[in-house]
Amino acid sequence: MSITLDLSRVSTAPAVKAPVNLSGLTRAGLRQALIDAGVCPPEKAKMRASQVWSWIHHYGVIDFAAMSNVAKDMQAKLAEHFTLARPEVVERQVSKDGTRKWLIRTAPGIEIETVYIPDVGRAGALCVSSQVGCTLNCTFCHTGTQKLVRNLTAAEIVAQVQVARDDLGEWPSPKEDRRLSNIVFMGMGEPLYNLDNVSDAIDIISDNEGIALSRRRITVSTSGVVPQLQALGDRTAAMLAISLHATNDPLRDVLVPLNKKYPLEQLMAAIRAYPGLSNARRVTFEYVMLKGVNDSPEEARALLKLIEGIPAKINLIPFNPWPGVEYECSDWKTIERFAAILNKAGYASPIRTPRGRDILAACGQLKSESEKVRASALRKAEQAAGAEAA
Repeated sequence: MSITLDLSRVSTAPAVKAPVNLSGLTRAGLRQALIDAGVCPPEKAKMRASQVWSWIHHYGVIDFAAMSNVAKDMQAKLAEHFTLARPEVVERQVSKDGTRKWLIRTAPGIEIETVYIPDVGRAGALCVSSQVGCTLNCTFCHTGTQKLVRNLTAAEIVAQVQVARDDLGEWPSPKEDRRLSNIVFMGMGEPLYNLDNVSDAIDIISDNEGIALSRRRITVSTSGVVPQLQALGDRTAAMLAISLHATNDPLRDVLVPLNKKYPLEQLMAAIRAYPGLSNARRVTFEYVMLKGVNDSPEEARALLKLIEGIPAKINLIPFNPWPGVEYECSDWKTIERFAAILNKAGYASPIRTPRGRDILAACGQLKSESEKVRASALRKAEQAAGAEAA
């Protein structure tokens, strides 16, 4: 018996390629894209790219037809080859403390959360994500329980800033009285595992003719990907934050498993060599306070010894519990005693006030807890519909 396959109906047409979002291109990338698409000749590309750049990143437009100093035929060519579309905002929540959280869908199955925290930095900080999911499996972090899906593109990182500025009404880019004054890469993912896209996004966000946020107001937090620290400083000149949480290798191996690959001795040496580190550009050590685990006076003194000689500040983070976790938050008096030891030694050690807990926007809660809440709501809706049908 033979079988003949009829392939006459199988489409041989090439897959339609999605248009490139110009928001994620650096200046050099934008200029080259205009040339490659035949939007303008090479000799005019620098000028045309500057015009388009200003409309995208200073004025925040999402329609090429709004570019009033760009000729109609060029607007048409831009629209034919490119897009400025924002991603879908699936959900927007505002906390009673003013914190805002957006659940953003950038592609089918690709959802990330971005949080704006008022009264942080000069005016307000935006916590952005660099990956969908995470590979680090830090045992105290609920966000880290999610599997890695993929790295975010530069356009998807910049889009988080654009969505926040849309909501805050910050177009065109203000020079004074900004509500969004700082960017922190402290959302989902490990930024140094996506350094190319993070670096391009920082170039775009910090450009003086666009969003124009100073690189000294952009902080990248890492759990300690030692080989990439030098490159991060050289390529971005961003402020550095280290997700530390322990003062010895055995404990940090448990809390931050990446420590098994890059132990504290290697990490501290790389921090001391970070480009531009000085009293004016201090590293921030993030230290989550876990009851009976890392919060004793002895641990505070061990922390001082570990960071001795490094221009630094220490952010003490009250732990945000989640269902099934074995850790508890340190008592407030214990946290204050820990901070007092650090302060006495001359280190600024603010205790981070938990923000946005009522909308699941606090440190370590991003995405995973929200997904559970949405799934629960969906189940309840389905149950209610089933009961009505019965």
